[in-house]
Amino acid sequence: MQLTDLSWPAVAALDKNMPVVFPIAALEQHGRHMPLFTDSLLLGEVVRRAAARLQDRALFAPLMWLGNSEHHLDFPGTLSAAPRTYLNLLCELLENFIHHGFRRLVLFNGHGGNIVPAAQAVYEMRQRHRQRSDLLLLSATYWTLGAKPHEARRDFQQQRMGHACEWETSMMLRLAPQLVGNFQEAQPVEFGNAFEPATRGWVTQDRSPIGHIGYPAAASAEKGETLFELFSQDLVRLIDRVIAWDGRSWEG
Repeated sequence: MQLTDLSWPAVAALDKNMPVVFPIAALEQHGRHMPLFTDSLLLGEVVRRAAARLQDRALFAPLMWLGNSEHHLDFPGTLSAAPRTYLNLLCELLENFIHHGFRRLVLFNGHGGNIVPAAQAVYEMRQRHRQRSDLLLLSATYWTLGAKPHEARRDFQQQRMGHACEWETSMMLRLAPQLVGNFQEAQPVEFGNAFEPATRGWVTQDRSPIGHIGYPAAASAEKGETLFELFSQDLVRLIDRVIAWDGRSWEG
């Protein structure tokens, strides 16, 4: 169910235990072979497939295309909300629907730079409404929900998400191949070990002067279809868990 299709009385009449999903993505550089709108296009397709399966069991807000992309600002075309600005935006999106009476809210993310702000937003909002025991506030990123593409297809070279990489390039080849440039000649950029298990502050040019991270040349449209199916299935499973929550317990 799409929020954009409803009138305000229709929204008011909905069961307030219905999950509300806020897709959040970005507009930023994706190497020399991928469009700036990659994250938003890919997340939109994951959400579209999941929403078709969920039908009227969940409410989907329109995709928020502006993300926290400060680490890509050295590349022309990138648009970004600064970290604190973006965090405040996410908090207020959640606050709007808490005000409207909804109790199960999910920030569903498709951009690496949004992971920390989204997690912080649901944490801060829970503190803001600490006297409530009936709120379920979640953040999730589509490629971290359990899918293991390399087990579904043995020809995957990557075992994790990169940037304008085998995974993202494959999905774009499946979704909009006309927007993909010469990925076959893109040289591998290794993920590296950024002082793990510590977390290192970085900008993209610390890791990749050309903007991609991973193995774009290994991409294919067939791999993209596998990825879209796995990731959309993961979202459906997550929303099923949100629907099944008893409204009180810690477990989900």
